[in-house]
Amino acid sequence: MRIADCGLQIVGTLLVVLAGCADQAAPTTAQTSPNPPVPAGWTRLFDGVSLQNWGETDFGGQGTVEVKDGTLILGQGNDLTGVTWRGDFPKTNFEVSLQAMRVDGHDFFCGLTFPVKESFCSLIVGGWGGATVGLSSIDGQDASENETTRAMDFVDGRWYTIVVQVKDDAINAWIDGKQVVSQPLAGREISIRPEVSLSRPLGIATWRTTGALRDIRMRRLE
Repeated sequence: MRIADCGLQIVGTLLVVLAGCADQAAPTTAQTSPNPPVPAGWTRLFDGVSLQNWGETDFGGQGTVEVKDGTLILGQGNDLTGVTWRGDFPKTNFEVSLQAMRVDGHDFFCGLTFPVKESFCSLIVGGWGGATVGLSSIDGQDASENETTRAMDFVDGRWYTIVVQVKDDAINAWIDGKQVVSQPLAGREISIRPEVSLSRPLGIATWRTTGALRDIRMRRLE
């Protein structure tokens, strides 16, 4: 009986250990869901099933906009395809976070236009042939020719997490957790290119490229 009891204890212990390993190996919701639960303090801007509070941006020559499998697809246009937020949006002290993917094409798959106090600015991801990242515009210079300009390699079919932060004194941005923009605002003129004027106050566009978007959200900063 003692041997049997010992054997049962060993089996029970192994089951507990294996259960714990299974829990650790299980993928998280954020890894498997296109629109995971929103963390505290954040507001979801895209519900994954409709264009609620968004409108297709009438650039002229735009591609098809559709929602499929929890993802917002911006089809390749001639030149721009995008969506514009139809609700209220803060002018400063906020963050916008989203995931974006280049599906097909050779130019920017995320042109995120956002308010900066009484003006607007755009973060360009993958522009000018596919690699340029930067803000358009600083003192009239666009994302390919100001101090925020940088080159990055982007892989088609891969999701990238993009975060833009606007504060009273600066614009900051991160791609996959790496800071790519740190732009002070004092003494600088912030503007957008006229091509994306219809993206105000908040909009996302692609240029001759099919892009995919998901997990779009924002939060206010104190």
